[in-house]
Amino acid sequence: MKLLRFGKIDEEKPGIELENGKRIDVSGFTEDFNEKFFESGGIQKLENWLKDNAADCPKVSQDTRLGSPFSRPSKLICIGLNYAKHAEETGAEAPKEPVLFFKATSAIVGPNDNLIIPKNSKKTDWEVELGVVIGKKTSYCSEEDALDHVAGYVLHNDYSEREFQIERGGQWVKGKSCDTFAPLGPWLVTKDEINDPNNLNLWLKLNGETKQSSNTSDFVFNVSEVVSYISQFMTLLPGDVISTGTPAGVGMGLKPQRYLKEGDVVELGIDGLGSSKQHVKNYKG
Repeated sequence: MKLLRFGKIDEEKPGIELENGKRIDVSGFTEDFNEKFFESGGIQKLENWLKDNAADCPKVSQDTRLGSPFSRPSKLICIGLNYAKHAEETGAEAPKEPVLFFKATSAIVGPNDNLIIPKNSKKTDWEVELGVVIGKKTSYCSEEDALDHVAGYVLHNDYSEREFQIERGGQWVKGKSCDTFAPLGPWLVTKDEINDPNNLNLWLKLNGETKQSSNTSDFVFNVSEVVSYISQFMTLLPGDVISTGTPAGVGMGLKPQRYLKEGDVVELGIDGLGSSKQHVKNYKG
């Protein structure tokens, strides 16, 4: 299934995109796609409910705004330097263990919402990433069992302000967490629709020019490894997101470097997970 949320900001309702591309409102089944929904086996229950009720669900227009395909999770955990070629372009060695950092969940927006360049930013950058959505409470899980704890996958643009992240000391989080820096979606695609998350093409274009084009087979640490690894240090809750890192081609790695400015358009996508587009705007206080 392809889970989505639609409507005005902070007023989103849950929906589904059907195989024919049409969208329906499933708020008759659940009030939201949230931690409670996932932990109660909501995906399977919704699938069963749709067999008898899909035809009666209200239709959703294709021009209706999409929000993040699930409500704000307890955690958005990111993996740094998780593509071999990206580590190389930054001048770093491939890590021996996954590099973990948090991104504030207040940065989450819909897939096609505007990117707002933050106040005093000079180096706002792009990063197409595969997001892994946790389906049930996970603690100390093995790599062999890791995918049993996954609900599905989502497209994520891990926007980053490089000066805030790298040049101003401290941890990376302040360069990762600005408002609008985590567009998710268009959908949460349930794991049964993705044969191998470690073999997906992903791409990003800036103003129509391809900047990133790779495959998750270039992971340093694959999906099972990162889910298991993170669960050794913290409990993952249903709806939590693990963003698995970005491939080569970010603005910081270009020669000369290239950062986003007002008027730019960023488009990105992953096989089976759809695509998104963000128009770049300056912060206006």
